[in-house]
Amino acid sequence: MAVAVPRFDEWLSREQVRELSRTLSDPAPFATIRDDAYDRFLRFPIEPNPLYRGYGYFTNVDLAGLRSTAGGAPVALPEPIPGSIRIVQDAAGTHIHLPQELRAAGVKVRTLSDIWGGGKEELDRFLRGSEEPVDKLSALSSALLNRGYHLEIPDRFPTPLRVQDLTVLSTPREAISVRRSIHTGAYSQLLFTEEVYSTPGTPEGQRLYASSTDLELGERAKTIFLTVHAPDLRTVSIYRRSATTGPESRLGWMWNGLGGFRTKIRNHSQLTGPGSHVDDLQTFFGAQDQSFDSSVDFTHSSTDTHAQSVTRGVFRDQARGMSRGLVRIQPDAAKTVVVISEHAMLLSKGARSDTIPILEILCRDVKATHSTSVAPVDPEKVFYLESRGISPSDSVRMIGEGFLSYVLDRAPIARLRDVIYPLLARRWDSGEVAWSPAEFLALPALEVTGIEGAPEWRFDAKLR
Repeated sequence: MAVAVPRFDEWLSREQVRELSRTLSDPAPFATIRDDAYDRFLRFPIEPNPLYRGYGYFTNVDLAGLRSTAGGAPVALPEPIPGSIRIVQDAAGTHIHLPQELRAAGVKVRTLSDIWGGGKEELDRFLRGSEEPVDKLSALSSALLNRGYHLEIPDRFPTPLRVQDLTVLSTPREAISVRRSIHTGAYSQLLFTEEVYSTPGTPEGQRLYASSTDLELGERAKTIFLTVHAPDLRTVSIYRRSATTGPESRLGWMWNGLGGFRTKIRNHSQLTGPGSHVDDLQTFFGAQDQSFDSSVDFTHSSTDTHAQSVTRGVFRDQARGMSRGLVRIQPDAAKTVVVISEHAMLLSKGARSDTIPILEILCRDVKATHSTSVAPVDPEKVFYLESRGISPSDSVRMIGEGFLSYVLDRAPIARLRDVIYPLLARRWDSGEVAWSPAEFLALPALEVTGIEGAPEWRFDAKLR
């Protein structure tokens, strides 16, 4: 596979950044932040930690000629899910469907233009929880920010709230950089889905999707955040997701990688509320020359907090994967229970995956474990299925799907495997998951399960 060294100085100019700032009428404080992000983009490395630089698969990326201010026609859309909020990002901008009954109940969605015109208080609320860019790609995401909103769910909202966030890439060299600031009030429940697709066809050049999400959970709030990443195979994607948890709150991160060319994911969950619980569940299917680079970071700073990270990837052809998990347990975080599980299956000699768990424990009264593996398909399992009349290719496929189902079946969404597997089948058959007016791919209405019924994690119980 030929390797082309990225020419970062050709991707973006300072004048393009300032033109975007003028187009969006940035307030002066954010115009300064955007300009500083561009300086960081020029100076910083792609991977700030030298321990991981040999594992970051980011070759053959050329984002020269990105169009962050270009417009286009809105994409065709299905009807919204009844009683839900729908937020769409496409070439025409951001479109929000907020039912009147939810607005009357106190749910607020403020778009980027609303926030820019709302003064310093509105801007500070939007930027709360954000982190300064520490690498080239997060700086690029900040410099090109052109979509965004603040979602606020009031305390004790009476019913679980469903939010569907759809991004559809449809124009050549398109750049969409989205920032979400989400507050789930005390005792409220949120089911949020982020879906990324592309219209069919081979676009000119590569495209960029940057997604930055900050979650703030109030006391006993419950939030499920599911991402389905299925753009075309010329899309370069950057994900940054962070959360802070309130007392006895519960968060379920889920990420399913199916499409894209080069994809980097950074998840940072800060368990600041006593008794809070975070599950981070990720699956990847890589084929051809795709690469996925995922980092999960848990910081436990309060007592009796629980977290688990379960990552599984299946890679074939020349695909690459990297999963790294970092757990920090602060001195005051007694009775923490945390586990990191990172496993990958390789279906071809040219595929590769790296799994790197790290535990940083500064408190004695905790339980922290990790497990990792990278291996080919077990030939005994293939032989067993062949002996039952199943072809070799179908045997490998069944084993691979079962390997990923380990994660999907643990998600707090009922029948998630039935929703994801039709998309996985297209990728397994070497097709793309393309958005088209004739066949909408948006996720259906989903049912939350397992939030109350999941096995309770007790400090004195045996880890399972």
